[in-house]
Amino acid sequence: MSAENRFPWSLPEGADDVGAVAVDRDPSRYTARGRLRKAVYDAELARLQEQMVMLQYWVQSRGLKVLVIFEGRGSAGKGGVIKRITERTSPRIVRVVALPRPTERERTQWYFQRYVEHLPAAGEMVLFDRSWYNRSNVERVMGYCTEEEYREFLRSCPEFERMLVRSGITIIKYWFSVSYEQQRERFESRNAEPLKRWKLSDIDLAEHELYVQYSMAKDTTFQFTDTKHAPWYVVPSDDKRTAQLNCMAHLLGRFDYEDVAPDPVVLPEMRRIPYVRPPMHEQTFVPQVY
Repeated sequence: MSAENRFPWSLPEGADDVGAVAVDRDPSRYTARGRLRKAVYDAELARLQEQMVMLQYWVQSRGLKVLVIFEGRGSAGKGGVIKRITERTSPRIVRVVALPRPTERERTQWYFQRYVEHLPAAGEMVLFDRSWYNRSNVERVMGYCTEEEYREFLRSCPEFERMLVRSGITIIKYWFSVSYEQQRERFESRNAEPLKRWKLSDIDLAEHELYVQYSMAKDTTFQFTDTKHAPWYVVPSDDKRTAQLNCMAHLLGRFDYEDVAPDPVVLPEMRRIPYVRPPMHEQTFVPQVY
């Protein structure tokens, strides 16, 4: 089935899904191109990361179950914000889930089944780097699912998420929105650097070509799954720095958390017992190149 036949409507030429709520901004904090200055970004990032650590302590102490979903186009910045969120937090409390392509066995399972085992337990925050929304976006546009599978997903996804919320899981969904021009610039940057070229997959290239179709798929996804119990939050991400800070600030703002960080501990002194260690020359050491 062709991409044109899968989508019964069209968008204006060059349309994208980038938008933002206008706010008053201090011009001194931005460059001539309107990008956030590095020094401002670093200071705000350090402050927000400190609060993320406070939030993780609070989630753990209250036994909360938090699920954060990150979706969007390739190069939109999902991975970057996940790295910033988890840079200072404990991987035992704040876990990242980025599932590979389903196996042959998983393809025969109930669609949501392979995601369920990764849902948060009490005292955990789980970050999904892409999620079950692959079905209504990547799989839909690329023709990897049937029309029946697609329509069933749109029907069952809101009910599935409603069940999760009723079970006590807090769901927060972010869509990172990047313009066609900015996506192309980022892809060209990856293509120009051998160390980054691995990030440019065949799916990315196809996605870039079908940019408008992805917009259409995203709009339909929102139409069915932007619900009161699990709403979508759009993060304009042409400027990665502001996107990361805005997302982190919003995530922190979803919780009325308190500082429950543990008090400093008293470090114990070493217990001395009679023991003679083996000679050091019997061990193999890494060469001191640096």
